[in-house]
Amino acid sequence: MNEAADNSTLAKLKAWTPPGDVDAVAYSLVIPAFNEADNIEPLYAEIVTVMQEFDEDFEILIIDDGSDDYTGSVILRLSNADPAVRLIQLISNSGKTAALDAGFRAARGNWIIMMDADRQNDPHEIPRLLAEVDRADMVCGRRLRRRDTVTKRLTSILANSVRRAILGDTIRDVNCGFKVFRRRCLQHVNLYHGMHRFLPVLFEMEGYRVVEVDVRDRPRVAGRSKYGLFNRLIGPFLDMLAVRWMQTARLNYTIKHQSD
Repeated sequence: MNEAADNSTLAKLKAWTPPGDVDAVAYSLVIPAFNEADNIEPLYAEIVTVMQEFDEDFEILIIDDGSDDYTGSVILRLSNADPAVRLIQLISNSGKTAALDAGFRAARGNWIIMMDADRQNDPHEIPRLLAEVDRADMVCGRRLRRRDTVTKRLTSILANSVRRAILGDTIRDVNCGFKVFRRRCLQHVNLYHGMHRFLPVLFEMEGYRVVEVDVRDRPRVAGRSKYGLFNRLIGPFLDMLAVRWMQTARLNYTIKHQSD
């Protein structure tokens, strides 16, 4: 994004005042990023355009997950120029779950909007997700006409089918990084390495309402995918077995009576 465009985007925020307390922010956008330097500014510009249509305040938390390109520098420049942007920089590449957890813990919004930094999640779909929050604690994007390679689509279909058979959940596109949920729900959800893939399942385990909404998927136009065979199939399969154990081993009882 050139300087003129950058200044134009920042000008839209001139009337926006940083929140004075935790409850002042309605939405926290939490975006993990690893080597996504060329995607950060265009994504930021789109987010601002969309979120300015709402009357409520927002913040954009971008977590630099130990990038070895200039991702951190881009985020830092945006955060210095714009009070809505907050940089969280991890000392080393710790994985998407860790980056998200860092963002969740720092978020100040009542609602968290979770999305990827590769620009395949279209910010213009945010209103579609937010339109459903009255009937759910978590709204998950379900990608229509995925703009990925045939191999990625086939492995995703296989992984989703196996997951639904083993875990018994009804979510069709659990790997979509586009989600909106109530921040207060996180106090009952514990994250471990790789568990970001199963957030809808973890929410359902705690009795929260989870729904899916169709969203547009876009092709990656900059940067490179970080996923291969292990972290697309083998790793998630092992994580899924851990979630299955959590389902079967969790305590489930009701107190009939308790004396003072």
